[in-house]
Amino acid sequence: MARTVSSVGRLERLIIPHSKARGQHIRLMCHQHSIQPGEHCDWASPEIDTRAMREYLAALDDEALAAVVPRKVSLSDPHARWTAAKGGIAFFAYSTNYVIDTAHGVILDVEATPANRTDEVESTKLMVERVEERFDMKPERLIADTAYGTAPMLGWMVEEKGIEPHMPVFDKTERKDGTFQRDDFRWHEEADEYRCPEGHALRSNWRPFKNVRTHITKADTIIYRSSQHDCVACPMKGRCCPNTPNRKIARSIHERARDVVRHIATTPAYQRSRYERRKVEMLFAHLKSILKLDRLRLRGLSSANDEFTLAATVQNLRRMAKLIAQGPPIHGGGAPA
Repeated sequence: MARTVSSVGRLERLIIPHSKARGQHIRLMCHQHSIQPGEHCDWASPEIDTRAMREYLAALDDEALAAVVPRKVSLSDPHARWTAAKGGIAFFAYSTNYVIDTAHGVILDVEATPANRTDEVESTKLMVERVEERFDMKPERLIADTAYGTAPMLGWMVEEKGIEPHMPVFDKTERKDGTFQRDDFRWHEEADEYRCPEGHALRSNWRPFKNVRTHITKADTIIYRSSQHDCVACPMKGRCCPNTPNRKIARSIHERARDVVRHIATTPAYQRSRYERRKVEMLFAHLKSILKLDRLRLRGLSSANDEFTLAATVQNLRRMAKLIAQGPPIHGGGAPA
């Protein structure tokens, strides 16, 4: 099996077509032909019985799609997601997602998704497995931004696929109130516990249970708590948990994978990967500035995928024209009449 270095990325805010009008009229049409959660809609109406609508209704059986409640649903293209850049105008859009070979800048796979962060990140799994199946290629390392550094994603790469994630860890545990950070607590693998700066233990289980419990929450974390007795008499309580009886730390079930990624971030190879990530960003810039793909002509997720795939094919052909060696020019051959 061939090994390669891949980079993943996404491009959002490609406006879907709602009329032949241009500019602000498009966005106005998007707003008018949409409904909000709880608003009545006759889904059997012939006016909205389109291929895009039928695809969307059929996909509602998918558990992942049904679990997300969008802010607005477009009646002409319901798979598209209502989105906006910070401070910008909101509109319905799709995202195109690439996996590229950083050595040559060639696009290996494309996947269209609604403009939703969760869908974009999950598409990476599909594309990586598809590249492995089609081309017998598996990346040694995967380069991406912080959005892809979630615990489940890192666990999939490190524990299941054996891929080095060269991306920041998505972490929201930072405290801004001056109390001890999570990094101030030392993890002891053998004892399955944390130790605070004063040496007191934080455990997930302080007493034995007749039936063994995993203590895994719905967020795929295990809560480690200190003893209230230890915290009451602790001189550092004001800097640790001043407003609660004891200190709690949520540890992800994929924390080992997160630790692997934190270690990778300290290596010179990681710094090179951050530089190489610009190659996928350049492809997205080329897509909009050179190929002028800032609006889609067709509706529906499958049609968006077709348009994105065709655009990626054009980009690969332009790239391959530079990579493939050409023979010497033929002398004496005039232009055809």
